[in-house]
Formats: sequence, C-alpha cells, structure tokens
Amino acid sequence: MYQKVDTNLNFVDREKAIEKFWEEKDIFRKSMENRKEAKTYTFYDGPPTANGKPHIGHVLTRVIKDMIPRYRTMKGYMVPRKAGWDTHGLPVELEVEKLLGLDGKEQIEEYGLDPFIQKCKESVWKYKGMWEDFSGTVGFWADMDDPYVTYHDDFIESEWWALKQIWDKGLLYKGFKIVPYCPRCGTPLSSHEVAQGYKAVKERSAVVRFKVVGEDAYFLAWTTTPWTLPSNVALCMNPEETYVKVKAADGYTYYLAQALLDKVLGSLGKEEEGVKVYEILETYVGKDLEYKEYEPLFACAGEAAEKQHKKGFYVTCDGYVTMSDGTGIVHIAPAFGEDDAQVGRKYDLPFVQFVDGKGEMTEETAYAGKFVKDADKDILVDLEKEGKLFDAPKFEHDYPFCWRCDTPLIYYARESWFIKMTAVKEDLIRNNNTINWIPESIGKGRFGDWLENIQDWGISRNRYWGTPLNVWECEDCGHMEAIGSREELEKLSGNPAAQTVELHRPYIDEITCNCPKCGKTMKRVPEVIDCWFDSGAMPFAQHHYPFENKELFEAQFPAQFISEAVDQTRGWF
Repeated sequence: MYQKVDTNLNFVDREKAIEKFWEEKDIFRKSMENRKEAKTYTFYDGPPTANGKPHIGHVLTRVIKDMIPRYRTMKGYMVPRKAGWDTHGLPVELEVEKLLGLDGKEQIEEYGLDPFIQKCKESVWKYKGMWEDFSGTVGFWADMDDPYVTYHDDFIESEWWALKQIWDKGLLYKGFKIVPYCPRCGTPLSSHEVAQGYKAVKERSAVVRFKVVGEDAYFLAWTTTPWTLPSNVALCMNPEETYVKVKAADGYTYYLAQALLDKVLGSLGKEEEGVKVYEILETYVGKDLEYKEYEPLFACAGEAAEKQHKKGFYVTCDGYVTMSDGTGIVHIAPAFGEDDAQVGRKYDLPFVQFVDGKGEMTEETAYAGKFVKDADKDILVDLEKEGKLFDAPKFEHDYPFCWRCDTPLIYYARESWFIKMTAVKEDLIRNNNTINWIPESIGKGRFGDWLENIQDWGISRNRYWGTPLNVWECEDCGHMEAIGSREELEKLSGNPAAQTVELHRPYIDEITCNCPKCGKTMKRVPEVIDCWFDSGAMPFAQHHYPFENKELFEAQFPAQFISEAVDQTRGWF
C-alpha cells in the first residue's frame, strides 16, 4: 500500500521531529540493547579532532559511514558504536600557539610545558558541542556519552603495551636517517604527511664547476638545492654510463655525461664556422673516474672533513644517477638526501651538516643564521664571483611544504625512532590480499602499491602534545628499556607515583629509573609519537586492552586474529 506524500511537507521540521523522537525514546541505545546477545558486527570510524569545526565534507562521510552500521543492525547484528576523539598532534599545538601568541618551540618552553599542555587539553574540546549537534542533525548514531579519548591515560597505556610488543620483536629502533623535516615545527614528518603538502614552485638550480686536482679541468655537477653545496663532500657518477672530457667554447675543460653534452653546453652558443661549442678530448665510463679527486668547493667542508680524519672530495659511483637531467654528475651531501646518505655510508665519507634544527645555515659558513632557502641567492652570488658557477637555470618542480604551517620542508639527517615496517612487509601484503576492497582497484592499486614500496615508519616527533615514547635511556651507559605498563614502570623505577602520574610531558618525565646494567639514572627519551599511531591503536586502546575489558574486546574478534596481530605485529600496525 502506497501513501501519498504531501508536496508541501517541510523536510527540515520533519527531520527535527525524527531527531527529537530518537532522543526522547532513546532509540539508538535500544537498537543495541535489543540485540546484545546477537553476533557482533564491528565498524570503526576514524574520529575527528574536536578543536576543528565540522565542514561540508564531514556530512558526506558521516552519512555514508552511518549507513553500514544501520544496515547491519537491521540484519540482526549487535553493532557497538563507541564515539571517539582524536586529541593529540601538532595541529592542536599550533592552535594553542596562536591563542597564546607564541611562535615556535623556544617560546613554548619559555612559557612552560605544564601550562602549555593544559591549554592543549582545553583546546581539543573547543568545538565538541558543535560536533555533537552536527552529528545528531545528519542522523549519525554513536555513543557520545562514553567516548574514548586518545589523550586519556588508559588509552596511552594500551599504546605503550603495543609499542613494547614491537620493541620486544626488535622492530622499534633509533636510527640516524634522512627524514622530511619541518624547521619551523622542529619535527620530522611521515611520508603520508609529506604527501599532503606539495606545491609547484620555481627556483634557481646550480650547475657548478668543481676543480679537478692536478688538472686544469672541472667536473660539472648540477643541484636543485644550492644551500646544500657548503656541505658537499663528494661527486657521484653512474658507473655504466659514458662520460667525456671536453674543451668548451668558454675556455674551460669539463667532465660530464656524453648524453647531456648538447643540453648543458648548448647554452654557450651555436657552432659557427671554425668555432666549436665543445671538442671531445677523452671518453670514459663512470667507473673509470671513480676516486678521481677535486678541490673542496667550500673551505669549511674541507676543514670539517679534516677534523673527522675522513677522506672526501672525490668521485663516487652509484646506479641511481640518471641521464634525464643535469650533467650526469651529482653533488653529494650525505646529511641532506637518502641517496646521498647511502653513498656516504658506502664510501665512508665525512658527515658534514652546516644546517641547524631551525633550518638555518650554521656559523661555520658565511651564511650563518640565514634560512636555507634564503641562503640560496647568496651562495649563487659567491660562486659566481669565484668563477665556480657555470649556470643557475630556473626550473619548476613540486616541492614539499609542511601541511600544518606551510614552511618548506628540508630533507635532513636526524636521529629518529622508527618502526621497521620493511621487516613485516610480506605479512602486510598478505593481509591486504585477504581484504574485500570496494572498488578492488584501491586495494590492488594505490594501497597495494604503497605496501609494495613501504618504508620504515618514522614514528617519533620532537614535540610536546602527544603520546610519550615509552623508552627510558641510561644517561651513562646508554642502555635502553621499553616500558609496557604502569606496573612495569613502577617496578623499574621503584616509585609508586608511576601508578598515578599523568602519562604526558612533562609529568611522566619526572619518573626516572635505575639502570639494570650500570645502576645509573635512566630518563625517558624526549620524543612523543606520531598521532597516527593513536588512530591505529584505537581498536584495542579504546578498551584499555589488555589491562581491562579484555573479554569485551576479544569477544569482538576471533582468537586467531588477536594471536596473529600480537605475535606477528601486523593487522593493527
């Protein structure tokens, strides 16, 4: 039987009436109570951060996500829908900085970590009421009265348990690696964060003359980052490609790749009668020129290498050098690029890093205090004065900026903490292949391709408002311990306050431990972790697993799933 719909119906009033009926009759809770003995269907929705306003995009996602639990409920399943709030991370810190009129880490520390952390806690609830009203208006059902909150100590303790599992399997390590780094925020970014901030920019590159030792000749090398040139310690050629020594029309003798001769030297003009742009004197493959020496481009780099008692300033070889751009010769600064760092390790090159944590050139250079991008112009001017600059062509490329503060990122060698995702790559791929992706192209394409090329997860952040990394390090012998619970912390520290202290900076940092190796003092390392780990830990951390609610959590999952997730560190991580 069909009922005719009044064409004059006020849909807004009708929606509000239905919303009021649901609220007064407690329909959402009844829909779960009526099925509490039924089979559980679990649906996890990534939680919002309450210090940001809901927008039109959230309407679509919340409506679509709400359809699945409703459908499964109508099919007779028990569908628990615990609401949650994502509360940690740099966006919260930036909001508080603006509120307090602060700018950067130094001013935060002058203000004081304790009051700053308290302001962060307040900030995350700024728009809580707006989110709750919005969710009700679009018909989104979730238990808002008893949500999980990622900054709660119970949630953090569950994350510590998970990180301890990873530590015990040898998958959490501290490494000196090249990381994408925001000098304004003073912290590295993960690869998926970097992907959010690319912009097309036009900049000056540099084709530079490196004087060959014992010859009136120069290597021509190209770089898109002139600010890294003061830290140069080597050049790199492709060992299999052809290189030539040429006499050029500008009076110089150069070494460069044969495939790029016309592209590079074509700027010297067109060949005319009796005048050649260049004349090839000798031909080599890259391997022939390996270890051929040149003079340091900047004296400060030569002095730094001498202090380290390491040999540098010679030609290295690696297959990553291509013939698509530049001169076929790449300048190597191991502190500022992963390829450079690998070459540096392979040849045991000096490590020179004339850029500080603020992204400014250090006092060893003539550009002290200048932000790296601002130093580019001065470096090019000086190289031109010294006859070392062949060309400074403009080029357009996509460059990463911090998605939170819009500062240009730099690739920068830092000590960071990593989860060794590469060690569980095959497990991750195998798990992904069991998922029924809709559309299939997402799982097999974008996400599958990402897993095939997965890198170790740079999990640490040099910030304040986040889950503290649960590693204590001895200030004397360097021994480290990962702590997986309050109970473990109390046992190692002998301090009963470990059972009640807030698990945030600066409070948790007051708990010190005795080193089991040498008996000296162990302090927590200063880093907090990537807030994406908070999100990934949500399935178990919302239940304070495995400390309590263990039965409730395990009832939602087959025992085999939990065993595999814990034993093989996959599924959640």
